[in-house]
Amino acid sequence: MTLLRLFLLPLVLVATAQVLAAQGTQVAFGAIKQDTDLPVEVTADNLAVDQETGEAVFTGNVVVGQGEMRLSAKRLLVVYREDTQGIERMEATGGVTLVSGPDAAESERADYSIADGVIVMTGNVLLTQGPSALTADRMTVQLEDGTAQMSGSVKTILQTGDN
Repeated sequence: MTLLRLFLLPLVLVATAQVLAAQGTQVAFGAIKQDTDLPVEVTADNLAVDQETGEAVFTGNVVVGQGEMRLSAKRLLVVYREDTQGIERMEATGGVTLVSGPDAAESERADYSIADGVIVMTGNVLLTQGPSALTADRMTVQLEDGTAQMSGSVKTILQTGDN
């Protein structure tokens, strides 16, 4: 029986990876639901504001906090609503890390639509949840319900519990 399991396990892993890659995969993200109405706090080394476009660019050691969620990057573009009453969206680039509760994700870019409560991470996405890790081309996080959808070259290693 053990030899049969050793033979079948790689086949099951390949089949599972193919299904995940074809359809994407839904995973939990963060320990709690995120309230997107909470204030957003940004710290950085530098800030440049363009009054004409209604944009602000933070650079150097950028850290964004909203409730329990933390996002860090090298650069953050903040686009304000036309009525200047709040943030429309944020675009983080360069070594992006998103942490919510015990979960953490890394990517090259993250776009956060405040009104929708959605963060889209792209470019070599790595999600770690305890001992588990998943990689993909794209991860879409729904902050209000604490879920994420991973798509494009999704890969994970499934633990059998027999180690």
